[in-house]
Amino acid sequence: MSDAYSVVGGGLPTLDHPTLVVMLAGWIDASGAAAAAMAALESECHAATIALFDTDAFIDYRARRPTMQLREGINTQLVWPDIELKVGNDLDGHDVLLLTGPEPDMAWKRFGAAAADLGVRLGVTRMVALGSYPFATPHTRPSRLSLSTPSAEIVSSLPLLKNSVDVPAGVAAVLEHSFHDRGIESLGIWVQVPHYVSSMAYPAATVALLGGLAQASGVRIDGAAARQETMIQRERLDELVAGNDEHGAMVRQLETLYDTALAEADVSPPLSADEIPTADELGAEFEQFLRDQNP
Repeated sequence: MSDAYSVVGGGLPTLDHPTLVVMLAGWIDASGAAAAAMAALESECHAATIALFDTDAFIDYRARRPTMQLREGINTQLVWPDIELKVGNDLDGHDVLLLTGPEPDMAWKRFGAAAADLGVRLGVTRMVALGSYPFATPHTRPSRLSLSTPSAEIVSSLPLLKNSVDVPAGVAAVLEHSFHDRGIESLGIWVQVPHYVSSMAYPAATVALLGGLAQASGVRIDGAAARQETMIQRERLDELVAGNDEHGAMVRQLETLYDTALAEADVSPPLSADEIPTADELGAEFEQFLRDQNP
């Protein structure tokens, strides 16, 4: 037992080689694609909470204040931010663990060690963290996935983008190392979101993440709602772009970049950053388009 978390119901379940999926809110999640993927997993896996982490130890309540429910002057209760470990089953009946809630504000090393030790107790065989980031990519092409992992073997086994960059880390990166150090395969899957829609929901990225999760771990859910929303949004984005020559030119240039990257050609980007409309500019037009369609 650890003082970093408490077990719900008095005891941990016996699981059959579960996969742990992680999405802790607070770090990069363009369009909320990873949060939407986790919400779909929680719903379709019928996940139930089995452990709660000690938020007094990991959360700064001045940054993530509890919600006071005030009813006719009566402070009925406080709703605290919770970091939860849940368990459910995917379409094939496989045991799936879901680590959800806010990203810890402090004590990341302690949190990573406690989460990984709990994973060992539950027999976790692979940890997969989900994330999304804005990128100069067109909505007319499939969302591309990249990965991060401490394991060279995992890098070579998955046909995902391999980036080389120094960036500030989220707690998921800490978890990758904590699980890896205990002999548990660990990786992060990241989806690219067109920069011009990164401030609004982009279900195509959620669908891509769920597909990448299935490819990397075998965890499968239906995801029908996200797929339906993807088709609807694609039609609306196409209409919006078709109505603006500047945006149409931008999308065609991004398509060229995308297709060239797939062909592994080394060419300079045909568009500079100054020539690409910002997310706010196209997002504002898209929001106005939706208002016009749904008065």
